[in-house]
Amino acid sequence: MLLPVIVLVGAGAILYPKWRGSQAETEGLTVRYRTGSPAGATVAKPWLEVINKSKKTVPLSDVTLRYYFTADEAAEYGSNCVQTSLGCSNITQRISAATTATTTTSHHLQIGFTSGAGSLAPGETSQGIGLQLYRLDGKALNQANDRSFNAEVTHYAESKLVTAYLRGVLTWGDEPSGVTPARESDAPAQAVAPPPAGVMFDNFHYSGPGDPALSANGWQIRAGAGGPGIHDTWSAAGISFPAQPTAQGGQGLQLRVTTDGTKQGTRQAELQSKPNFTSGTIAARVYLSDKPTSGRNGDHINQSFFAISPVHTSPKYSELDYEYMPNGGWGAPGPRLDTTSWRNGDGRPENRVTRDTKQRLEGWHTLMITAANGVVTYSMDGRELFRSDSKYFPRERMGIHFSAWLVDLPFKGPRTWDMKVNWLYYQADKAASLPEVQKAVDGFYAGGTHYVNTLTKP
Repeated sequence: MLLPVIVLVGAGAILYPKWRGSQAETEGLTVRYRTGSPAGATVAKPWLEVINKSKKTVPLSDVTLRYYFTADEAAEYGSNCVQTSLGCSNITQRISAATTATTTTSHHLQIGFTSGAGSLAPGETSQGIGLQLYRLDGKALNQANDRSFNAEVTHYAESKLVTAYLRGVLTWGDEPSGVTPARESDAPAQAVAPPPAGVMFDNFHYSGPGDPALSANGWQIRAGAGGPGIHDTWSAAGISFPAQPTAQGGQGLQLRVTTDGTKQGTRQAELQSKPNFTSGTIAARVYLSDKPTSGRNGDHINQSFFAISPVHTSPKYSELDYEYMPNGGWGAPGPRLDTTSWRNGDGRPENRVTRDTKQRLEGWHTLMITAANGVVTYSMDGRELFRSDSKYFPRERMGIHFSAWLVDLPFKGPRTWDMKVNWLYYQADKAASLPEVQKAVDGFYAGGTHYVNTLTKP
């Protein structure tokens, strides 16, 4: 006779029993798989589906899946969620190295679910979960020797080369021989809570500028026409998501500006979101550069993080800016960080209020814009820099932009500038402190959550 074992955690007990051995097998989870990419591809595209074939309802927060692969050339890998009816905000992901590598398995991608993903009733399916797996150096993959990959399965079919666990106990599939199996102790002590309402978080885990998850998550890369800076030189070529050893989580957004001193040889970079932001707290961890990555120094480079109305002629136009110019610009010397609130998009001085901070800022900084109680507050690393009053309080939804551009072209010769962004966090209608923001961000990283959006749609 099999008996449930209650697992004690500290002085308390988890409220559900952990079933051992064959009892877990009776839960009846099945995993179906298909591939959306060939063996040789820049991005692996596994699609997974969980089906509950048991007679009991199964909370998805109790379920984890493992997709096994071999890291080519010991490269670092990243992953993201592209599409699921459960909402990518409810999908968690972790990439872990195997204790003992085999010819087909050196790592696995573990997929989990927050409690917001809900449950599977008997006979119910999660439907397809579209995932991506890629090298952080952008090189092509060789999936032919990946345990869970099968080039011939382009339509869903059961696969025991993807394993499923219920509360840490294997309930579907075959774990690789020679690899330490998962244990009950690998299961989380409690379900990952669903993300709260009114929050956006992104740690920029994307495979590149063409990643479909980027546009699905509301981001657009600027290209082509317009200013500021060197007009009509915006390009997707400057947007990438490389490994960043000093970034939290090891990956982030990079905005690269390149020039040879001519307009024809200049490329500027900007990533912008949909207009979903008004009052509340916007925070981003940003790396500001004082010198070029390559080439001669001296450019009037502008590295900016701002919220802005989508239409410059709007009668409710709103704009809240950070602009860092290590070498100055617009006729003023650097280094300089300008914080500016606008109430009209015509550019006239009487429609803005601004303050500059004269300080070199090479390195990572958490920049925050807090719009609450009729006041906009700009702070860096927890230190208040500037406040603007109700005249400049946002009056309509704004998009968030990250932008790197050149004020002018003062000399000839090739050079490259890089601005980096680790993560973005927004809490609607709340003045959050830096410790509160960092605690929330740390929680998303700890839970394996790359992207969250629980904002009310416009």
